[in-house]
Amino acid sequence: MADPRWAYEVVIVSFHSRGQLEQMLAGLPLDMPVVIIDNAKGADRVHELVADRPNGRYLDSGGGKGFAKAANMGIRSSTYEYVILGNPDSRPTVEIIEALVGDLRVDPTLVTSAATMKGLDGKPELGNGGWEPTPRRVLLHVLGAHKLAPSSALFAKPVPGKAMEPDWLTGACMAVRRQTFLDLGAFDETFYVYNEDMALGRAIREAGLHQKLRTDLLVPHGAGGSGAAKTWMLQMRGASMIRYMRKHNAPGRVNAMRSLLVAGYAGRTMLSRARGRDATAQEHAAYIKGLLVGPPKP
Repeated sequence: MADPRWAYEVVIVSFHSRGQLEQMLAGLPLDMPVVIIDNAKGADRVHELVADRPNGRYLDSGGGKGFAKAANMGIRSSTYEYVILGNPDSRPTVEIIEALVGDLRVDPTLVTSAATMKGLDGKPELGNGGWEPTPRRVLLHVLGAHKLAPSSALFAKPVPGKAMEPDWLTGACMAVRRQTFLDLGAFDETFYVYNEDMALGRAIREAGLHQKLRTDLLVPHGAGGSGAAKTWMLQMRGASMIRYMRKHNAPGRVNAMRSLLVAGYAGRTMLSRARGRDATAQEHAAYIKGLLVGPPKP
C-alpha cells in the first residue's frame, strides 16, 4: 500500500552495488518509499538495506535482466503516482527530488523531469541527455564539438543554470509520471542497457508530450554504480547505439554513422596508447567492438 505521506517512490536497479546503495540511502529519509530491484540474485544481500525501512521494498529480478527490464519491474509494481529513477552512485537530496516531482505536478504534459548530474570535479557530466543520432551530430561528436557548442553533437553537457532541451534525458536522477510512462510502453526492453532512455525520449516526443532537464539542480554522480567490468559495459554501449540506429534509420545511414564512430574511436584508441593510457585505450576499443560485432557474451 502506498504511504499517503509520500507522492512518489524511488526506484533503484542494483547490480553488485551495495556499497554505493548504502551511501545513497544514507542521505534519504528512513521512511521515504524505496524499491531496490536486484539484478545480482542476492549476491551482495542488498535486501538488507531496506529491511528496516518502513516503506522499503526489495525485488529479485532473477538476475541478468538488464536495466530496462529491471526498472520496468519496479515501476510497474509501484503504487505511487510518481517514481524517481536513481542510479546507486547518484546522491540526490530530498529537496531536489521534491523539485523534480513539483515540475510534473504543475504541467500535465510533462512526463519526466531530470536533474543534471555532476562528476567528481563538480562540473556537469557529458551525457545528461542528448539528441537523435544523425550523421552531422555523430561527426561533431567525434570531433568533440560539444566542448565549444554544448548542443551541437550527440550528448548533452549542460551549463549550470542555462536552459537546454535535449531529445532524451538520462535516468540517473529523474522524476517520472508513472501511468503516462506505462501508457507509452515503458522502457524498451529490447535494450539490455543503454539507449532505453533515448527510446523513451523518442516515444515522449512522438506522443506530443514533453520532458525537462533541470540545469539548476546538480546531483553528485560518480563511476562505480555497477559491478560489471567497464570494458563489458562499453561494448554494450556501442552495441546498443547500433541497435537504436537500425530501428530508426535506413541501412546506408546507419553504416555512415557507424563508420564515423569507428574511425573516431580508433583515433582515440591510438592516441590513448601513445600517451600510455592503456586502460582508456581498452575502453575505446571495447566500444568499437560493440559497434562492429554487437553485445558481449552474458
